[in-house]
Amino acid sequence: MKQMSRRERIDAAINRRPVDRVPYAVWRHFPAVDRSPAGLAQATLRFHDHYGSDFLKITPRGGYPVDEWGCVEGDDVLPTGHRACARCAITDAGDWKRIRALDPTRAAGYVEQMETIIRLGFDRRIGDAPVVPTIFSPLSIAKKLATTRLAADLREHPHAVTGALEAITETQIRFAQAALAERVSGVFYSIQAASRSQHGEDTYERFGEPYDRRFLEAIAGRSSLTIIHAHGDDLMFERLARLPGHVWNWDDRATPPTLAQARTMVAGAVLGGLDQWRTLRDGTPETAASEVRDAIAQTDGIGLIVGPGCVLAANTPDQTVAAVVKTLGGPLKPIPGLKL
Repeated sequence: MKQMSRRERIDAAINRRPVDRVPYAVWRHFPAVDRSPAGLAQATLRFHDHYGSDFLKITPRGGYPVDEWGCVEGDDVLPTGHRACARCAITDAGDWKRIRALDPTRAAGYVEQMETIIRLGFDRRIGDAPVVPTIFSPLSIAKKLATTRLAADLREHPHAVTGALEAITETQIRFAQAALAERVSGVFYSIQAASRSQHGEDTYERFGEPYDRRFLEAIAGRSSLTIIHAHGDDLMFERLARLPGHVWNWDDRATPPTLAQARTMVAGAVLGGLDQWRTLRDGTPETAASEVRDAIAQTDGIGLIVGPGCVLAANTPDQTVAAVVKTLGGPLKPIPGLKL
């Protein structure tokens, strides 16, 4: 088979066609620089150039979508590379009415991410890889706004929260459309609310799924790579599998379904196979290579993109990630001074 471009390889995985090699992608936070669009753009490009992923995911600081509504991020960096909220916007049920739709070309946080996209400028180091920014689901953003009081407000003040979810959804659609106008290929859509550890299925059915579907349907005609990332354990995967998307990503080494099971449930590709903690951070190159081979065995290498279940930990050693790339026959560039 002739060598494919990265975009062709991803498209073939989505459409369950044979590939010249199984595609892969890895991504991480860059907390030392992610409050600077220039810093985040350059760190992302160096990381991508080194590992040669088949798509480039822009991984922003987690608090970017809630800045304008009044949340303040802390300074302490967690092992995942993100920061917890030091001050939340919602401290009383009455605060939900202050959540109005934003213009992401003017709102703090969103402007920062748009500048990162523009600064990437489809740099030569991206090559032929599709680029996807990270966008959080409306109910996930509501959790960022309110943290521990969200569950009580969903029960006791559902109409107030629903009004905010409408505004958040409109803002997310506007942001995605602005990003797509800058020639990104699609979105990495992070759903942190479809885990039964977070919400009951009735709650997600009422307050999560309708807004996820509205967002995904709004971009369907323009996005060529919509990655649905399901965060957490005990997932409502049957619901997630029916959402309009191209690729589904979750922590398959830690929570059901397996890659083989999920591939029978979704219409596109599955993205996973690598345990970002036990294998990539704490394991050996041999274990990493073994997980790659197992992922291929589960799927026959068709409809598969190899990757982690979530972001790499900041202290993930180069050796384990490099073993993944080498096992799959991907490009791996040495970059002096690259610190993972």
